[in-house]
Amino acid sequence: MRKPLLVLSLLLAAGCQRLENVGKAPGFTPLVSGSEYSAMSSAALPLTTAAHTPQEAASLWTGARGSLLGDRRAGKRGDILTVVIEIDDKAEISNSTGRSRSGSDSMGIPQMLGIPQRLDAQLPAGASLAQAVATNSASSYQGDGSVSRKEKLTLRVAAAVVDALPNGVLHISGSQEVRVNFELRELIVEGFVRPEDISRQNEITYDKIAGARISYGGRGQITDVQQPRYGQQVADVLLPF
Repeated sequence: MRKPLLVLSLLLAAGCQRLENVGKAPGFTPLVSGSEYSAMSSAALPLTTAAHTPQEAASLWTGARGSLLGDRRAGKRGDILTVVIEIDDKAEISNSTGRSRSGSDSMGIPQMLGIPQRLDAQLPAGASLAQAVATNSASSYQGDGSVSRKEKLTLRVAAAVVDALPNGVLHISGSQEVRVNFELRELIVEGFVRPEDISRQNEITYDKIAGARISYGGRGQITDVQQPRYGQQVADVLLPF
């Protein structure tokens, strides 16, 4: 009885938590709790730059980060860059399989040193070893399947460099939350990028992010209506039919 009571208590706790949001818009995730804030609030590593002459320091044409032509792309912990997500995928897969098989076996011992004749006398009427076994079998299988999928997503989100790996690759992480009425839309992106893949506009496309983790969803009244109830989800997992 302990396991059913434990499951019931967990369901009641989850339901009570959702009841607290009745009549309220979903709250934002605290901004200071993310990895982006942690990266930007910590002290950056000192940059090792060569000494410049006074003429170079006053020139507009130096390669320094703060100069007119300086490289302002993200490159260290705490820097911010823009991730451009433009997904337009389409996939169609169709499979068809078929299988058929038939077999026939027969076995008999009409003559074997007179042994079958002696055994036939002991068998019931009509039984004979001359036609001991005869079998026939046939099976057939036909299967068809198809998958059609189309996805299109165009988004832009600012991400922060949360870490710089020893080989120079940057670990980026970004999140965005937009609340419209009682529905909160969430966009989360994370992965690893090479500094040289970042454009001069300080942007990088999603297809240049290694190990990309992109999540776009929401929570709120509309999402709650679209989701099946907890009891239905539990029944779908436990019931074998």
